[in-house]
Amino acid sequence: MSTGPSGRRRDTELLDFRALPADCLAAIISLTSPLDACRLSIVSSFFNSLASSDAVWDLYLSLCDHPVLIEDGKKSFSLHKRSGKKCCMLAARDLAITWGDTHWSWNSVQDSRFPEVAKLLDVCWFEINGRIGTCRLSSMTNYKAYLVFKLAASVYGFRNEPIEATIQLSGTKGLHRTVFLHAEGEDVQNDYWYPIEREDGWLELELGEFFNEGGEDDKLEIRIFHFDGNWKSGVIIEGIEIRPN
Repeated sequence: MSTGPSGRRRDTELLDFRALPADCLAAIISLTSPLDACRLSIVSSFFNSLASSDAVWDLYLSLCDHPVLIEDGKKSFSLHKRSGKKCCMLAARDLAITWGDTHWSWNSVQDSRFPEVAKLLDVCWFEINGRIGTCRLSSMTNYKAYLVFKLAASVYGFRNEPIEATIQLSGTKGLHRTVFLHAEGEDVQNDYWYPIEREDGWLELELGEFFNEGGEDDKLEIRIFHFDGNWKSGVIIEGIEIRPN
């Protein structure tokens, strides 16, 4: 103990982390990012053993590789493996799909994380809207939004047809881009966005990006639409995924 200028005593002893139970320290480290855990591992052999423990990595890796369904199966939550940031996916049932109750069928498929996906039967007005509070995402983080879908063998009306996508945060102008759900042949152009295949067998199409500052009342709104009067069919929607860049 030492005495300060005012005569009050102050404690100058430093906390010895080794005095804390190992499982307590492991639990603390598990709440940090993977990068922070790796940085701690090089501080000393003591922290290296903690950062390498199963208690630190088991839950983290589980949340990276196995998304958890929330809100009655209408959303999924997971962690971005590289950064530890939050990822969220809106199921098809959590989206506002125009004519969704009459011109789409709702089915259970084995390779989806959600109880149901939406298959387009026949429409000439194609529109999907999604909305989520940014408080569900990690603050001060760059995010991108992706449409996750498949094309049935009987798909028609989308081949090389430009689809409009907008992504907008509360109080901002938003971002607009042209995307393609079904692109084939020589008409493919490099200035637009096209689907790519994911490891889980679904396709994903980048819709836009945004920076989440972390305001509690901010809302993210996503819209995909195409009105040309031509009939369309055969797109299977699993949802919209939002994850860090």
